Amino acid sequence: MTKTNVQPIPSNSQHHDTPNNKTHIIKFRVTAEEKTSLELTCKLLNLSLSTFIRRAIHNVKIEKTVIVAGGGEETLTAVSTLLAQCSKVGGNLNQLARHFNSGGADTEQIRAKLLDELADLTAFRSAPRKFWVNCMATLKHIASKNSDYTAIEAYLIYQHDEFTGKQLLDEHGRPKLRDSYLLDTRECGAFSFATACLLANRKYGKNTQHGDIKSHQYIISFDPRDAADNGLTTEKAQALGLKFCEENFPGHPAIVCTHPDGHNRSGNIHVHIVIGSIRTREVERKPYMQKPRDWLEGMKHSSTAQTMRHLRVEVMELCEGAGLYQIDLLNGSKERVSEAEYWARRRGQLKLDRENAALTAAGQQPRQKKFETVKVACRGEAPPFAAQTARSLKSPTGAFVASQTRTLRKQISSVLYRATSFEDFSDKFMQQYGIAVKESRGQLSFLPAGRTKFIRAKHLGDKFDKAEVLAALNANAERKPKAQFKQDTIGKLIDIQSRMTEGKGIGYKRWITKYNLKVMAQTVQLLHEKGLTDEDALNQRITELETKYHDSLAVVKDLEGRMKANNELRYHVAAYASTKSVAQQLKTAKRPAAFEEQHRAELTGYRAAAAYFKANSITKLPSPKKLEAEYAQLASEKAKFYEQYKEAKEELLKLKTAKQNVASYFREEEPAQQER
Repeated sequence: MTKTNVQPIPSNSQHHDTPNNKTHIIKFRVTAEEKTSLELTCKLLNLSLSTFIRRAIHNVKIEKTVIVAGGGEETLTAVSTLLAQCSKVGGNLNQLARHFNSGGADTEQIRAKLLDELADLTAFRSAPRKFWVNCMATLKHIASKNSDYTAIEAYLIYQHDEFTGKQLLDEHGRPKLRDSYLLDTRECGAFSFATACLLANRKYGKNTQHGDIKSHQYIISFDPRDAADNGLTTEKAQALGLKFCEENFPGHPAIVCTHPDGHNRSGNIHVHIVIGSIRTREVERKPYMQKPRDWLEGMKHSSTAQTMRHLRVEVMELCEGAGLYQIDLLNGSKERVSEAEYWARRRGQLKLDRENAALTAAGQQPRQKKFETVKVACRGEAPPFAAQTARSLKSPTGAFVASQTRTLRKQISSVLYRATSFEDFSDKFMQQYGIAVKESRGQLSFLPAGRTKFIRAKHLGDKFDKAEVLAALNANAERKPKAQFKQDTIGKLIDIQSRMTEGKGIGYKRWITKYNLKVMAQTVQLLHEKGLTDEDALNQRITELETKYHDSLAVVKDLEGRMKANNELRYHVAAYASTKSVAQQLKTAKRPAAFEEQHRAELTGYRAAAAYFKANSITKLPSPKKLEAEYAQLASEKAKFYEQYKEAKEELLKLKTAKQNVASYFREEEPAQQER
């Protein structure tokens, strides 16, 4: 087995075997293949070419040198200790296995010893995560309500105190630039990021209140090992950040800035992506986008759970494509350190170090050198893995049942907040999850698929018993006094045979049969009320509604376009009128450059308005009152046609559903009659 030397990061002199007193140079020629082979070998051994050749000449044993980053000596020591502990635990487990293999008896002492070793194994498994789990590629989101967009850029390019967040100043009282960074803008045109965001706010009339979210910041932090192992540089990280921004935040003014080191001096390269909250152009709809606000122009970015899940997947795929280290960002870790806990540890450790320094100076021995939060101290009290193993020894199916009950709790909670009665709750639960619900002896019980016995609510927790469930349903009914559906709204028939082939139980079949009877009753009632009992009359009415639907929709779209153009014109007219005086003052200013810098936002709005008028050949500005009256007239017409469109759409959907239900019903009846 090849021995491996482990050394801290050396100075340049550490790569050499002797002091720098070499005065003679020897040159020799090699082929291209030999040179490549030598360079690759030196890279693998972490040695310079001259050191490698010198050791080979003197017949010195060549060993691989592993260089540990500064501050990693403590981690290396801890890993060595963990390996020793693992070896000890493995020896003990081998002895226990030998005892059982030789016919030894299962005693309480042996079982207690086994649980102790499992607890030690759990501690061994969890300890490395404290060093590595938070170092890999992660994604962090920060929403900002600060209206000063220039402060965002200042934070990215200037040095700040990591605890107070204040700018660090040099001896002349000026802000100190960061040692190294890369910064690019996107979707800002010829303007700065701050100006582009201010123009978007004024154009769409948003972000005017103090509580409005003005910008969003996403931080992608890469593993510190990526620089040495995978060739990650600041330039490469910046390119990855730009790609991530273009693919996931199109239409938003954005800053992409890469820093070569984290504030915790871990050496991890990380990318800041800051976007203005307002989208300045309509973009292509992506599968993860849930609502029109996610792709329409003039709408604000919303960082929902669905969006964050998509972005985490994108980060994982980004790292995989670039050959970088990554972790599962979707499921997280039980040992995950929150933002609040991280800073509590940092500040607590800093305070403790100061107190210990004072004690050491006074000749006293510090009692505690490592600060731990209450959460960390409590986390180390109980070995959850050992406790779970003990339960599994008593019941082989304990782990499976526990997992099933956890899933059942989530399913109940997802349905409970939407239902308004017990019948509605049981129907939704059966329809969505195929789980039967019954009430017996004042208790609720649930029968998931694959089980023969019901799971009582008392095994799920107090908030799932009958009283709590009924209280939640009553609260929902009071919160929603109106019925969830109109009386003439009908559902769709469910194909019983296709559902049963999916492995549904007999309880689900009974529910489908009952549900289909209700749907057909609603269908027949609707057709009688509309006077559409004849198939030809039904088809004719559907054709009329389709024509009305498309005509009304076309008029609504045209009116919306005219309203948008009117709104944009009103915006530029108002901006031109409010900034015209500033533009005139610029012509007579004694220091034009200083004046323009002071009134950059006003002048930008003035020039944008002038460019708009020129592009649309507008020589005479219309009256703002006339534009407002025109907009009100367009809005009134749109409301009228939209109501027609809405009515036609609702009736059309109902009649198409009724036609489909009737056809499905007769298709099911024909095989049944043939069997008779």
